[in-house]
Amino acid sequence: MNEKLKRILKRKAEIRAKLDAQIQGTIELTEEEIQALQGELTNLNAEEEAVLDEEEKEEERNKAKALEKTLKTRSIAKPGEESEPEKRTLTVEEKQKRGKELKEKRAITVGNSQIAVPKYTAEGVKDTFNQVSTLVDLVTITPLNGGESYERGFVKNYGEGGETDDNGNYKQVETEFGYAEIKKQKVTAYQEEPEEVKRLADEDYHDKIVNGTSIAVKKKMSKDILVGPGTKGRLQGIFTNPEGFAIDKNTDISISEINNTTLNKIIFAYGGEEDVVNDACLIMNKDDLQGFANVRTSDGKNFYDIELNGNTGKINKIPFVLNSAAKALLNPATKKDDYCMAYGSLSNYEIALFSELEIKESEDYKFKEGQIAHRGSVFAGGNVVAHNGFVRVKKGETTPTQNNEQDDTQKENENLGEV
Repeated sequence: MNEKLKRILKRKAEIRAKLDAQIQGTIELTEEEIQALQGELTNLNAEEEAVLDEEEKEEERNKAKALEKTLKTRSIAKPGEESEPEKRTLTVEEKQKRGKELKEKRAITVGNSQIAVPKYTAEGVKDTFNQVSTLVDLVTITPLNGGESYERGFVKNYGEGGETDDNGNYKQVETEFGYAEIKKQKVTAYQEEPEEVKRLADEDYHDKIVNGTSIAVKKKMSKDILVGPGTKGRLQGIFTNPEGFAIDKNTDISISEINNTTLNKIIFAYGGEEDVVNDACLIMNKDDLQGFANVRTSDGKNFYDIELNGNTGKINKIPFVLNSAAKALLNPATKKDDYCMAYGSLSNYEIALFSELEIKESEDYKFKEGQIAHRGSVFAGGNVVAHNGFVRVKKGETTPTQNNEQDDTQKENENLGEV
C-alpha cells in the first residue's frame, strides 16, 4: 500500500469517527461542519478510487511487460524445445515441492484467472436537499419533562382611563386576559432496514436511516406549526387556530397577487395601533418567494432586495423562513381564502417538550425476518401564545388577467426546469 493511499484511509477514518461521535451525542457539529465533512469524504473516495485505478493500471503494465518478455523467449526458442508456459519443464526443486504438496493432500495453485471484472461502489451516501423547515428551531421551546398539559396566559386588551363621573367614581377599566392551552401529543416515526444494510453496506447507509427517523419527527412538527389541527399526535397550527382563541380571524388579510405593495401591506397589518413590530418574520412557500423576486421596477430592475440563506433570508431586511406546509399564493391550484403566509414574532408560537426526542433501535421485533426496527418519538405540544400573535394572509379573489399571468409564470418555470 503506497503512502498516498494510507493517508486517504487514515483521513477517512478520522472523518467517520467525528460523524459517529456527532450521532452518539459526544460532540456537537453544526450543519455546515457536517456538510463539509461529508463533502471531504466524497472527495477522498474519488481520490482513493483514482489511486486504486492507477495501481491496477500499473499491475496491467507489469503483466504486459512480462508477457512481452515471454513472447520474446518463445521467438528465440531452439528447435525441439517447449516454449509455451503451461508446458515448460519444471525445475527439480519445483517438482519436489509440488510432489510433497500432493502427497500431503494439499491443494496447489496451477494458474490464476479473473472470471469477471469486479464492480466497486463509492463509499458514503449523498444526502438529498433539506426537507425540514428551520421554523421548528426558531419558535419558543419550553422543556417540561414529565408534564401533561400547559397553559400560557396572554393579555388581550388593556382598558383606557378617563375622568371621574358626577359622583366622583373612578373610570372603570379592565385588563382582559386569554389563555393558550398546549396539550401533550405524541409525535412518532418508524422505519425498518434489512440487517444486510448494517452488516454489509457502507456504514453511512445505516447512519442515514438512524438520522432519518429523527428528521421525520422534526419534519412533521415543523409543518404542524402552520397546519396542525391540535388533535391526537398533532400540534395546534397558526392557520388552524380556532376562532375565539389566540388569533382573531378579523385580523386576517387577503392578497390576490404579489406586487410592489404586498410586503408593506403585510407589515402594517400586524401589531397594535401604536407601533410597528420590529422582530417579526414572514413564513411562506418557496414559490411565493420567487414571486417577490420576480417583481420589477419600471426600468426592469429587481424591486425587492432579497438575501438568501438556505431555508431563511430577508426581503428588504424583513426576515423570512420557508415552509412547504404553506400553500403558494401564486399557485393556480390554491383556492380563494386558503391561508398562504403568516407574519409575526416567532416567539409568539411556543412548543412545550414534555419529553426528549427518543430514538430506539431493536432487532427483536422482526428477528426471524432479519429486519432492524427504528422508532422515534417525542411528547410535545404547540400553540400560538400571544393575542393576534400572527397576521395571516389569505388568497384573495383573482382577476382573469392575474390568472393568465400566473399560468404564464408557471409555464415559464416548467420550461426552465426542462432546459
